Amino acid sequence: MYKLGIIGYPLTHSISAAIQKAGFESLHLEGSYDVLETPPEDLISRIKYLKSNGYNGFNVTLPLKVPMSLFLDDIDDYANIAGCVNTVKINEDKSFMGYNTDIYGFKKAIPTEIKLADKTASILGTGGAARAAVVGLAEKGISSINFYTRNIINSRQTLEYMRAKFPKINFNVYQIQNIRSLADSAIIVNATPIGMRGYIAGEMPLEPKDFDNLNPETIFYDIVYNPIKTVFLKEAAKRGFRTVEGLDMLIYQAQRAIEIWTGKIPDANLMKIAALKVLG
Repeated sequence: MYKLGIIGYPLTHSISAAIQKAGFESLHLEGSYDVLETPPEDLISRIKYLKSNGYNGFNVTLPLKVPMSLFLDDIDDYANIAGCVNTVKINEDKSFMGYNTDIYGFKKAIPTEIKLADKTASILGTGGAARAAVVGLAEKGISSINFYTRNIINSRQTLEYMRAKFPKINFNVYQIQNIRSLADSAIIVNATPIGMRGYIAGEMPLEPKDFDNLNPETIFYDIVYNPIKTVFLKEAAKRGFRTVEGLDMLIYQAQRAIEIWTGKIPDANLMKIAALKVLG
């Protein structure tokens, strides 16, 4: 019997429990998965709770992906490169091993026929999801990444961190409120929570004019999965652009998390069916 959970705040939008349940059922394994709302100020007490109550591991979501890194005994290569974690395995000695399965999920959700080598990407946001996107895009061979953010000063740390990790990639950061052109973007990634149900639903991180004069082959990728079709993706699809849904990233990162906890790979299709039932 595996005892697992998810920490973050808020978690009213989370469908991870349904996905994980389906994953465990596909493997014929028993497991519980608790939704544990954890504001940042409660992170330390939550960690103590997880250690002392028999948990085998847990997922980490906004806004704890970066601060959780401070409480780990060891991390995998992806977590090291990205500087944030979203999956933790609790070992028998109660030590914490941190992983970043978001990167795996982000990459696997991009159809194999989409080629991004030597191209430019635009990432909206500079948080933990943006870091995962950078690593995934770097492995796809992207040569230039432009960040768009509401607060350039607060994004400097992420920018310098990524420049140090990926010296061959050209990084820039701009004000999202003053986008002049995204015409050079082969892929545009929404790595903000804007558009999420229960948070900033019904909005998108770009203005309609920002969709003008783009290369018709530009890919729009939204890490938000609830709703499945965000305003961001609807606007892109309406204009004929190809889109990638955040739900696929969520499913693949969850599949990898179960593999980390159990050593077995669950059925991603059954996990997605469970997610679609919850999302309606």
